[in-house]
Amino acid sequence: MLLGHPWVFANEIEELLPPVHDGEVVECRDRSNRFLGSGIYNSRSQIVWRRFSREHVALNAAYLRAAVERAVARRNGSATGSTPAGPCQRLIWSESDDLPGVVVDQYGDTLVLQIQSMAMEKRAGLIGEILAEVIKPAEIIFRNDAQIRRLEGLPFEVHTLSGRPWEPRWVTIDGFDYWLDLQSGQKTGFYLDQRMQHAAVAKYCRGARVLDAFCNQGSFALHAARAGATEVLGLDSAEDAIAAARRNAERNGLRAQFTVANVFDWLNDATRKVEPLWDVIILDPPPFAKSKSALEGALRGYKDINLRALQRLAPGGVLATYSCSYHMQDAELRGVLAEASVDARRKLRILEWCHQPADHPVLASMAESEYLRGYIVRAE
Repeated sequence: MLLGHPWVFANEIEELLPPVHDGEVVECRDRSNRFLGSGIYNSRSQIVWRRFSREHVALNAAYLRAAVERAVARRNGSATGSTPAGPCQRLIWSESDDLPGVVVDQYGDTLVLQIQSMAMEKRAGLIGEILAEVIKPAEIIFRNDAQIRRLEGLPFEVHTLSGRPWEPRWVTIDGFDYWLDLQSGQKTGFYLDQRMQHAAVAKYCRGARVLDAFCNQGSFALHAARAGATEVLGLDSAEDAIAAARRNAERNGLRAQFTVANVFDWLNDATRKVEPLWDVIILDPPPFAKSKSALEGALRGYKDINLRALQRLAPGGVLATYSCSYHMQDAELRGVLAEASVDARRKLRILEWCHQPADHPVLASMAESEYLRGYIVRAE
């Protein structure tokens, strides 16, 4: 906290406040009575206090509106903070935008709002009204079904501001049409945090055989196919994800194959040794380290999947590998790559360092705000 981190954990305070304060704004002071800021409190959560301001401020309509307008202005370079609905981007990223527990993604004229803290849950209606006034979307979907809500003692619920169901439809993102179900799909409907990486990897795919592991809706595969790959195969263990990827490829008129498979088992299959090697392999798995206690096992998993990929990569081939867990720091991911390269007897040269895009801003004082990192390497 003294170094600027906005959280206080339950084991860091001398005495919990009674539950009557849950979801309310309380001040935080150190033992010398020094004021550390205004924050939201929840005795049910391991993170009992989250700072939203270093000043004495109320979490009221004026504060929420100003914070929303600042967040929008950062994304759009606008001095006023108002913007017509249109692009696909993350508009609000929790503590990084001074709204702890609020995540908002924009898909054209639709906003998807996630509330992940009790104080913001109590103000969810007000937040919805402010977003409607500032952004003027056609609809706001309240996707309050993330597992993190359980840690705050909050129930699951999904609804729209209008009360009408949001029907799945085609949404154009970076020149590709995707069939999105924003009300029921994974996360908020699409992995917006990887948009820059889709284009970054596509640069290496012309004339290449490309394997898109953990492909989800097929974004990397579609970009590779359009970039001129000679063969594209996407793998994912979820049948609905593979069905969506096939549908997206057909809609965009692109040649790519998609198969339901466990990526670990598929790469470990001994029969793969007689198949041609891949020129480009993308590894974009779900988070293996969902908690700090799971990190040791996650490191083994990341090493194994990268080792298997390197064994199936052609000489001079390109590996794009990612981690989306904030418990996995850059040094640890790089260490995993180094160990895998030794076991595979491959020399890796880094082509690009990869991070989440600017619309998912990172606070220098809060490691948890940075969760997406990766490397694009060439393997000799």
